[in-house]
Amino acid sequence: MTGAFDRWNLLKRRAGEAGGKERVEKHRAQGKRTARERLEALFDPGTFVELDAFVTHRVTTFGMGERRIPGDGVVTGWGEVEGRPVCAFSQDATVFGGALGEAHAGKIVKVMETARKAGVPVVGLDDSGGARIQEGVMSLGGYGEVFLRNVTLSGVVPQISLILGPCAGGAVYSPAITDFVIMAKGQGQMFITGPDVIRAVTAEEVSAEELGGAEAHATHSGVSHFTAGDDADAIRLARRLLGYLPLNNLEEAPGAPPRDPERDGGASLLKVVPEDANSPYDVHEVILRVLDAESFLEVQPSWGANLVIGFARLNGYAVGVVANQPSVLAGTLDITASSKGARFVRFCDAFNLPLVTFVDVPGFLPGTNQEYGGIIRHGAKLLYAYAEASVPKLTVILRKAYGGAYDVMCSKHLGGDLNLAWPTAEIAVMGADGAVNILFRREIERAPPAERDALRRRLVGEYQAEFLNPNLAAERGYIDDVIDPADTRSRLIAGLKMLSTKREERPPRKHGNIPL
Repeated sequence: MTGAFDRWNLLKRRAGEAGGKERVEKHRAQGKRTARERLEALFDPGTFVELDAFVTHRVTTFGMGERRIPGDGVVTGWGEVEGRPVCAFSQDATVFGGALGEAHAGKIVKVMETARKAGVPVVGLDDSGGARIQEGVMSLGGYGEVFLRNVTLSGVVPQISLILGPCAGGAVYSPAITDFVIMAKGQGQMFITGPDVIRAVTAEEVSAEELGGAEAHATHSGVSHFTAGDDADAIRLARRLLGYLPLNNLEEAPGAPPRDPERDGGASLLKVVPEDANSPYDVHEVILRVLDAESFLEVQPSWGANLVIGFARLNGYAVGVVANQPSVLAGTLDITASSKGARFVRFCDAFNLPLVTFVDVPGFLPGTNQEYGGIIRHGAKLLYAYAEASVPKLTVILRKAYGGAYDVMCSKHLGGDLNLAWPTAEIAVMGADGAVNILFRREIERAPPAERDALRRRLVGEYQAEFLNPNLAAERGYIDDVIDPADTRSRLIAGLKMLSTKREERPPRKHGNIPL
């Protein structure tokens, strides 16, 4: 019996040593934590339960027969985050560079299957050079098995990826399928082909950080949703994000004690939003005066910044927030913002998070770049996502709601449950200047040149008085009420309470076909 325990202790010790003292010290010298240290930081103290600590690869070629390390370069298991169960895996870059092989993939697949059966989130702490070359097609097959589970779990349990080291090739596709990607600045990198390959093929000179670092994916590609300062910050972000999410698609998100807004409340909202429809302002100031204090967690703040999205709490309840940002591109919807908003809306719908939408949109961004780039199909994604969503949908029109963008931004016509407007709302096909130029072009042209400016000003004023207000929409029932801005928070809270038991029957189907 003693011999059996000795062998067991030896294997446990070898698994804990990862790639060996020298490799671990080199890893830490780069400012990184080990795979196990990362999991210990993610989970509540003393709750982590490891799976498959003794699993090793079964390859004998390329000298691999003498390099059999228990755990095979990934630590898997489950634990608790704020007392709630979560499954996770953490790749170990000190073992084969974190490269994925058949056994490595099998461990990840097993913990993902455990998450599916238990109905709990999956967090991946990624630090991998990609496919393990020594295993050839077995490594590629392993990636395929992981990808299949990512897709199977999509919309069933939340999936979060933390990019904490260089990830290349197949190692970036699994994170790309997950719901949220958190990248550690200066540490995490993602690219299909690295700088050396690009240099050889295209002669471009680019560093790994410029090509696939956190800032590149936060601002240019949109692959990353959150940028963290380091390992520890990324893990803190993951823990905070999990606090807004239900364990699975059949449960509600966890609640929290209500907290009054961190700004000076609704009384100052009219000062935040200028009466002049052409004056910019920061919509964050509206969000912070309506939602619970210190509750707003913005998603993708540096990509498609003309649309603000994120999680927050309203009277303690977790909600998804979507808002036009007038200080960026005048709040217009473009290709990037439309795609960004559509995916976020669909996530919230999949996981029972009510949607609160703040509207101040002059339309879709014009231009040949937008048209050639497919603004029609990208804008249709956002339209589709809102129309498809069956969670409670609450919309407040702050100021402009022009043209097709009025429809797209969760209008009553797309199934909005509670649609409110401030008295400053302007709901129309277009702004007054454009409308007058079209409707009265001939009349203005026939007027004496000296009188044209005065005539145009008069017609613009008449159009504004007649159409640039919420009255016509309210008369038709397209707006449920025109409210005092100071009442925005209380009306949204009342609406959310009323709609908390919302049920909506849809025609049976396998799945819809969202625009490309």
